[in-house]
Amino acid sequence: MKFKIVLTIAASLGLSGCALFDSDYRPPPAPVAPIPADVRTLPQSSAWDDAARWAFYSLDQGSRLMPLAWFKALKTADGQPFAGDQLARWGYLRRESPSGLPVGFAIGDKDGTPYVGMSCAACHTRQIRVGSELIRIDGGPALSNLHGFFVGLDEALQRVLASDAAFNAFSAEVLPAQASAADKAALRTQFTALAGPYHEVVSKALGGTPEWGLGLADAISMIFNRLGGLDIGPPADNYLIPGNISPSNAPVRYPFLWNAAIQDKTQWAGFAPNGNRVFSLSRNLGEVYGVFADFHPAPDRGRVEQVDLLNPNSANFENLERLEQLIERIGPPQWIWASDSTWAGRGKGVYEQTCSTCHGINRKWTFGFWPLVTINWTTPVKDVCTDTLQHTVLQRTGASGLLTGARSPLQGITLGESAKLVDMLNVAVSGAILQKAAGLRQGDGGQLQTVASITSPGARQQVSQAFKAAPETAPQVVTDCSRQGPNSYEARVLQGIWAAAPYLHNGSVPTLADLLEPASRRPASFEISPDYDIDKVGLAREPQAGSLHWTYQTTDCSARDSGRSRCGHEYGTTLSTDDKKALLEYLKTL
Repeated sequence: MKFKIVLTIAASLGLSGCALFDSDYRPPPAPVAPIPADVRTLPQSSAWDDAARWAFYSLDQGSRLMPLAWFKALKTADGQPFAGDQLARWGYLRRESPSGLPVGFAIGDKDGTPYVGMSCAACHTRQIRVGSELIRIDGGPALSNLHGFFVGLDEALQRVLASDAAFNAFSAEVLPAQASAADKAALRTQFTALAGPYHEVVSKALGGTPEWGLGLADAISMIFNRLGGLDIGPPADNYLIPGNISPSNAPVRYPFLWNAAIQDKTQWAGFAPNGNRVFSLSRNLGEVYGVFADFHPAPDRGRVEQVDLLNPNSANFENLERLEQLIERIGPPQWIWASDSTWAGRGKGVYEQTCSTCHGINRKWTFGFWPLVTINWTTPVKDVCTDTLQHTVLQRTGASGLLTGARSPLQGITLGESAKLVDMLNVAVSGAILQKAAGLRQGDGGQLQTVASITSPGARQQVSQAFKAAPETAPQVVTDCSRQGPNSYEARVLQGIWAAAPYLHNGSVPTLADLLEPASRRPASFEISPDYDIDKVGLAREPQAGSLHWTYQTTDCSARDSGRSRCGHEYGTTLSTDDKKALLEYLKTL
């Protein structure tokens, strides 16, 4: 196998937009222009072009939400095609595509039947509006309403089952004209087997919880709910364990992707190591489980892990590797509006004194297995007195079901009849990758370079550390923000930060200008919309007429466990007015 070493010169110079891995994957030319003609793109590295964009928008990563024909036959409450507007009513983005599906909705195959599923681009592609101009930012945090989509899809599924007339109209669209009564009965059985568990997870996880809103999602809870609630129960019960499904009430802002490949930790709570393709495969496989991959493990005491984690497992390992190589190419978006270089020069000094300790580019060599050597950016994980709720999610436990007795021996995890869900995820992810590596036939490594690199004990050890074992006790809220506390979140390098509003991990602050104010003076409520304020650097206070928008009601520092607290991160709040102005001007240039 050919190992490749990172480009040291590029890393040492901090060249934005340059992939720090030498990617083998070269996407084919885009069959059509991947974005509408009225949408502008920004420079995001010389390696990012229409072919890469099309592949990022379209590649199937193994999500199997439902047959494509079913998805297209679903209707809204007023009888219109459910997907007829490319789901724009929930903020999903238009693209030119023969499938008629929006960005990040991909088509995969299951036993010869086309299936629709989601991919990373659905949640990590942003579009903003400045004046009359629409601007697409690839790898940016989406301004979509995943909560609304999940609930709306459940309602559409339930409408099909609400009456014989509704089901007959549905079956007429998805079955051949000559379909028999037996064909219709089989369709009803198959449809109910999908709609029932989906309704179970949506009603228990999202029913009665506040709407996440635009640009926010409780992805960790939904991965836990999907894995623990829909995948590992008794086959006779359609794999359901309803008691493992908890309210998804800790939404966070989608992170941006343009330095995701090279930071040494990932997830807002910093509980997952990162920085090479073995870790990235683990990160992305966990994401596929959360967006409805087929995954039903079976006990198998002849395996080291004590369970078969691949049959069935619809994760598309080849495309997961390709998608990660595409992500490595995405650079931060460049600021295109007027800026003042004199103020920005002053702001650089303010930044170095105020921000660079946590948010500066600090490099370290990391020795892995694919690539052999990388230069990562260190990601400090600190408690800065922001909202704490996501850390309670990591403490959730549930029945282990089909994973009872499963092991991650290199990390010392053996799942009892009940276990922490993060430990179940660890076993489900690391074990599946190890089993995939063990089962490779000669020649498979050309398409599965990362998996094929997992041949040594050290590589297997690294896979097993994809997620940290859950701490024994829940962290306590620290009220004295002058000292380090246990509810820590990652501090990312701030390249492209201007394009990532709203701010803090839970998106509770609308602009960078507001973030430089004490929590007591930050907006208690604001509108999330695609409309941008290039002076305050963030969300426009008043969305334009007709813009999709959602009102975010935040809480203050007396409710740091609400999931929506605007508390914390009071760095820079005591700067002078001129220093704040200079710092904002500099942040535009990163």
